[in-house]
Amino acid sequence: MLSVKGFSGNAVAAAIKHRDRLDLGLLYSERPATVAATFTRNKVKAAPVMDAIGRLGSGTEQFRAILVNSGNANACTGSRGLEDVRDLRRWGADILNIGEADVLISSTGVIGERLPMERIKAAMPGLVDGLSANGLELVAEAILTTDTVKKTAFRRINVDGIPAVICGMAKGSGMIGPNMGPPQATMLAFIMTDLKVVPDWWQKALEKAVAVSFNRIVVDGDTSTNDTVLAMANGMAGNDPISERHLGPEIEKTLSALAMDLARQIVRDGEGATKCIGLNITGARSDADAERVARVICGSPLVKTAFFGEDPNWGRILAAAGRAGVELDPGRLALRVGDVELVRNGQGTGTEAEWLARKIMEKRDFDLTLDMGLGKGSIRFLTCDLSDEYVRINADYRT
Repeated sequence: MLSVKGFSGNAVAAAIKHRDRLDLGLLYSERPATVAATFTRNKVKAAPVMDAIGRLGSGTEQFRAILVNSGNANACTGSRGLEDVRDLRRWGADILNIGEADVLISSTGVIGERLPMERIKAAMPGLVDGLSANGLELVAEAILTTDTVKKTAFRRINVDGIPAVICGMAKGSGMIGPNMGPPQATMLAFIMTDLKVVPDWWQKALEKAVAVSFNRIVVDGDTSTNDTVLAMANGMAGNDPISERHLGPEIEKTLSALAMDLARQIVRDGEGATKCIGLNITGARSDADAERVARVICGSPLVKTAFFGEDPNWGRILAAAGRAGVELDPGRLALRVGDVELVRNGQGTGTEAEWLARKIMEKRDFDLTLDMGLGKGSIRFLTCDLSDEYVRINADYRT
């Protein structure tokens, strides 16, 4: 059960896309919370993302509430979409009796349609009235779209003898190829802690966590218009502020582990996914080269359908690596599925190895390692297979 001192939540059915389904959620902090954020780098950004970037970029650091809806992305809706975001902030602030500047908005769902503002306004009083410390789980349910399960994570920590909590929720199943940075079907994540933090350090800590988690997962390679991670720290644990010099590295590890937990849950719940694959690239000239190769392999439909078919078709993987646009010597490539060496010096190791690899690929989770044999660059990504169910889900997503 998600629970953290000073935070409450609630969710209601506002009939944004479907009736009788939780689709409007609210996270609320008793005290102003220091907020760190990363947002999609897609050039086409949704209205709530543009609004939040503008406000965080102007130096605003503390907020009290996050109002989030599913079923409608409020993306590609022009100036009226931005007006709707401002109205939502105002309505939320009025009912909560806080400042409009204390409210952030987040959305996920269908692109190109305006929010049903009157239905949302009508649902707001009940949303606020039902706020409770046990309501965070309801918000985790309300943010889902094509997801099949809630995605939550929880860590208890001890800071100078003071107990504290870092917890989070995420949504994501399709349209997952996040590429997020600091203020400058969708992935959303909301992280809450009662730790007291130094704002600059908190932002850097979140960026590091996102870089090794959400930015290293691929379901289908599509970067959403709405990808957002918001991390709120309300300081109610009563600890001395966490900073780079005071317990920063230790808390960064916990934050990154929590983010990786949520990221893995997203991949495992990929639309129609039956496999979760850890892809390790080693021996590249640089980490940047390793990342380029990983992204191409993880996004290749031919590779992903081979995963679905439990087919150790190593030629598809090598071919994908070869078109990544980085330095590569085919004669040095080595590929393993689990601990089975499938390719050595750019050539297959035989039918017995393929049979053993196939047995490993029958599992729900397995690792694949491509060694490029050129240097010390390396990276790890998570991806999933591509099934016929993915096509069915996305063929009629709007209808």
